[in-house]
Amino acid sequence: MDYFEKIEKKPTEDLSWNIPEKKMGTVNVFGGSAGNFKTEIKIAEYLSEKYPIEKLNLVLPDVLKSQLLNLDNFLFLNSTESGSFKDAKEITKVFNSADFNLILGDLSKNAITSKAVASACDFAEKPLLITRDAVDLLAENINEKVLMNQNLIFLASMPQLIKLLRAVYYPKMLLLSQSLIQVAEVLHKFTLSYPISVITLHNEQILIAKNGEVKAIPLSFSGFSPMMIWQGELVAKILAMNLYNPDNFIRATTFAIFS
Repeated sequence: MDYFEKIEKKPTEDLSWNIPEKKMGTVNVFGGSAGNFKTEIKIAEYLSEKYPIEKLNLVLPDVLKSQLLNLDNFLFLNSTESGSFKDAKEITKVFNSADFNLILGDLSKNAITSKAVASACDFAEKPLLITRDAVDLLAENINEKVLMNQNLIFLASMPQLIKLLRAVYYPKMLLLSQSLIQVAEVLHKFTLSYPISVITLHNEQILIAKNGEVKAIPLSFSGFSPMMIWQGELVAKILAMNLYNPDNFIRATTFAIFS
């Protein structure tokens, strides 16, 4: 299994040297709905305070416009009656205006939003990191064409990955009961079939997969608990390190986990 490696100590290479002194890059933090947008604000503030990002946009449905006073770094897109995104072309335009995009989720569970986000992901020309309930929403309308977009990165739970594989009728089964080696083998073949990047958690190991290569890092090395993985801070670190190190997803993501 030359494609699989367990990383059990911090890499010697220090990628923090690649973080620029001057602010650079444009990032969109995308998500929220009429009743839920606190995580998006929290993670946007975290990224802005911790990393030298030149422009950080918080992209929300326009139903929230009247509730938010500081509009300098906000982008409001057309929303459905239930208070979530609805226009695929508008979302795609925003995705392609930034150097990196993060879909945090908290989206209304409706068919219009699911179809709009899936369509926008199909045409995304810039890196797009998808996590939390956005993965579930996308799985409802995903197809093989969308998964052929090499710009897509999924930070997903095992049940969410199972949904993605089932959605495209992938012939290899992924199960919660599988061993670490068995899961690594499926991710190896899945990321050879589709050029997406995958990060997941299984048996207390964070798994990173791209282009058939799979790395496993003990969760304890990250400083996060299983619940904390989905609160947004880890995904923000992964975004930042890949923004500043765009040519090696696995190396940048590994560094983010250890930092």
